[in-house]
Amino acid sequence: MDIRLPKLGEGSDTGTVVTVMVKEGDPVRKDQPLIEIESEKAVATIPSPEAGTVQKLHVQPGQTITVGQLILSLSGGASAEARTSAPTVEAPAVTAAPAATVPAPTARPVVDVSGVSLEAIPDSVAMPAAPPSVRFMAAQLGLDLRRISSLTGRQRVGVDDLRHYVETLQKLAAKADQPSVPPADTKPVAESIDFSQWGPVLKKPLTQLRKVIGRRMTENWQAIPHVTQFDEVDMTTILHLRKKHLAAYEKKGVKLTVTPFIIKAVVSTLQRHLLFNSSLDEAAGEIILKEYFHLGLAVDTEAGLYVPVLRDADRKDMLTLSEEVATLAAKARDRKLGAEDMKGGTFSISNQGAFGGAHFTPIVNRPEVAILGLGRSADRAAVRDGKVVVRPLMPIALSYDHRVIDGGAAARFTVDLVQAFEQFDESLVKL
Repeated sequence: MDIRLPKLGEGSDTGTVVTVMVKEGDPVRKDQPLIEIESEKAVATIPSPEAGTVQKLHVQPGQTITVGQLILSLSGGASAEARTSAPTVEAPAVTAAPAATVPAPTARPVVDVSGVSLEAIPDSVAMPAAPPSVRFMAAQLGLDLRRISSLTGRQRVGVDDLRHYVETLQKLAAKADQPSVPPADTKPVAESIDFSQWGPVLKKPLTQLRKVIGRRMTENWQAIPHVTQFDEVDMTTILHLRKKHLAAYEKKGVKLTVTPFIIKAVVSTLQRHLLFNSSLDEAAGEIILKEYFHLGLAVDTEAGLYVPVLRDADRKDMLTLSEEVATLAAKARDRKLGAEDMKGGTFSISNQGAFGGAHFTPIVNRPEVAILGLGRSADRAAVRDGKVVVRPLMPIALSYDHRVIDGGAAARFTVDLVQAFEQFDESLVKL
């Protein structure tokens, strides 16, 4: 029985083999995992549809395969019925539509202006014959009958020749006014440069995940008019509360980090500014305001950036948030996230505080309309009650879709968010 790669999901036809979980000669049972494959930033397990023995492996880790490609062959235990029902992928038949049902494209009128010369007519060229009425109209319009004669090739110019010449000039002017702009989807042709001509180089192939990240970031950046609002947060209260309640959480087997505080502050601000928890439906011409709060949390891994979604953040206490954040981060680093783990987000958070750095401009993750970027908290001078004091200040950056959100709304959101951080309610932390 030949086992082939089944369809991975809507719009996903290729994937990269992460792990091969069996080897040739191994017995396998029905539904036993055979390989792990990564596609569209999600890792899926492909189970065996039948029991049997692995006769031959046709894939290896790191290999990119497509839907319908052979994964492995089983021997023994596979029935003829199972053999015929193995997943296969067939190219859809293409049937030509009857010629009568396909409307012919409307041809654009061809403007022949090749015969129109803008050069001066020498005085030696004789004036063509024309009726007095034509001569009068030509004089009123400032037209040279000799130029009309050279265009028509006739030595006598009539009213029709005059009309044709005027129409030709109009078409020529309209053509000249059309801007020469390349199509919107035109992009420069990729060029491979031999950098080794200037010194030693190392080459690292792009992974499937890196290609997906690059494609999505490009699409998001091109489709959304980005604006980024900057500010900073005094983290004194949150750091004090974390230190105060750290031991109580550790007794529950949970590490209390700053992330649950951030989530609580963001959710409370989103509830007051629902526009930032929305999506733009361009097809329907509507803004969809969501009354659920599923936050995407950017996780940095060796393989690349993953954004798992923490669902119903508004309904969970700090202990539950701490547990789920740790679980999602671990799944991301172990590349165990499924496609559903990264769908349905309403607002995203990218926290670079653990790595350092200050302000940056995060890219909005469509179909969301906003994303919050957080930098590293550091002790800096701040003015409080007219006095200069040292406070732990954290830079924040709010990028938003300017088609949906105006600058005033973004400023008000940021002010309320800073207040939610700096006036964090201790009752939310107590167990």
